[in-house]
Amino acid sequence: MTHLLADRTVESPPAGGVSALRSFLKPVFSMPFMPFAGRPFVPKPDAPLRLVPAAFAPSRFMPALRSYSGLRHRESRGEPGPVTLGRIGSLEVRLAVTAADVRRAQRLRYEVFYEEMSAAPAAAMRLARRDFDAFDGFCDHLLVLDHDSVRTVRGRRVPRVVGTYRLLRQEIAARHGGFYTASEFDIAPLLARHPHRRFLELGRSCVLASYRNKRTVELLWHGIWAYVRRHGIDVMFGCASIEGTDPARLARPLAFLHHFAPTDPEWAASALPAHAAGMDLMPAEAVDPKAALIELPPLIKGYLRLGAQIGRGAVVDHQFGTTDVLIVLPVEKINPRYLDHFGVNGERHAA
Repeated sequence: MTHLLADRTVESPPAGGVSALRSFLKPVFSMPFMPFAGRPFVPKPDAPLRLVPAAFAPSRFMPALRSYSGLRHRESRGEPGPVTLGRIGSLEVRLAVTAADVRRAQRLRYEVFYEEMSAAPAAAMRLARRDFDAFDGFCDHLLVLDHDSVRTVRGRRVPRVVGTYRLLRQEIAARHGGFYTASEFDIAPLLARHPHRRFLELGRSCVLASYRNKRTVELLWHGIWAYVRRHGIDVMFGCASIEGTDPARLARPLAFLHHFAPTDPEWAASALPAHAAGMDLMPAEAVDPKAALIELPPLIKGYLRLGAQIGRGAVVDHQFGTTDVLIVLPVEKINPRYLDHFGVNGERHAA
């Protein structure tokens, strides 16, 4: 079996092979049988009734296949503009171009989320040793690559992926089932309040442990800002995670965000009632801000420095072993000194 890449080259099957693909698709194939959607099906008298798995409908089967293979919907391939978004020394930030690029990002996510942290992989993920879901097939994937750490694949030098972010634009999400964030937070009123703004969802961010330094994080942010400028994005948002699934043990950082982080009603959104966990677990006067900031992940502190708003309520994500909060970052609210740092058009680290 081979896979046709976005650039029309052919490559070998992804790691994990056919067995991993079968494992991933097993729940899909075992769904109840029903006819395809479309015009009403009226069988002829005494004609045998032919039924087809609902999973074979493109709306279910293709996203599953794309997410496993790293293939992406045509809307997420071949966008105009330079491939490289920026460089610092041996590190380069760019968007994924091929299915192999996406799979390398998925491998990094697996290494960070499932091997280093406490996420619980599904059987297919464990076999493939990659983190993937149906959103991968129509998102853009931002990569930081180290050209000093390479391996040779069929005579080509392939740099290591050491950092990644997953990016989903509103117009793409609207055509493919919505945003990942909508599974945890009620963002529909937020979107409805700003019908003329362009939203970008940020997610699945991670950096290899040995590369968690200023250069790598700065390149990721540089890549995001270049992407924002290229697509005319007005608002960035997404779920940010604090490790741990017991809100009581995270009372101080959650209470700090509840009492002291910006919460402008214009940009507010709440955790879905079925999943919501309280954040006001301590009174404001009992919160030690210094200690709370130490306990907050660097990513959330970075968002706050930029000028992000925090949503109402948190969500416990048992699969990833985290407690999630909503981050909303309107471009107009970004601290001007950071815009000066990266350049209005993201030219600071331009290649």
